[in-house]
Amino acid sequence: MILNMDGTKPIYLQISEWLEREILNGNFESDQKIYSQYQLAEMFTINPATAAKGLTLLVEENVLYKKRGLGMFVSKNAREIILSKRKNQTLKKLVLEIVMEAERLNVSREELIKMIQDVKVEEAGE
Repeated sequence: MILNMDGTKPIYLQISEWLEREILNGNFESDQKIYSQYQLAEMFTINPATAAKGLTLLVEENVLYKKRGLGMFVSKNAREIILSKRKNQTLKKLVLEIVMEAERLNVSREELIKMIQDVKVEEAGE
């Protein structure tokens, strides 16, 4: 992953989201040690304090936990926490944007549902 240094999203958020994706993709399992702030800083050529802020955010959300002197580890229910957060925040926001755009374009609820179903069918066919 390449961080968007010129974007509006803070780098520490990009780091935390990247780690969340790594956990969701199964690259980190429960109780597995993850990268340190210094490893992340080196990987992405960023300040270690910025990497630490991204890690701290995940600790605050109970996705990660600290073992003193050993580093950061993936929580047992990290995957469920991430899925719930993304469903309740990210996905809900996207759905709201789609519904609002559909209303502006006079697309009925039935048409919108059909469009979603058609996309799912197209995805399954590929």
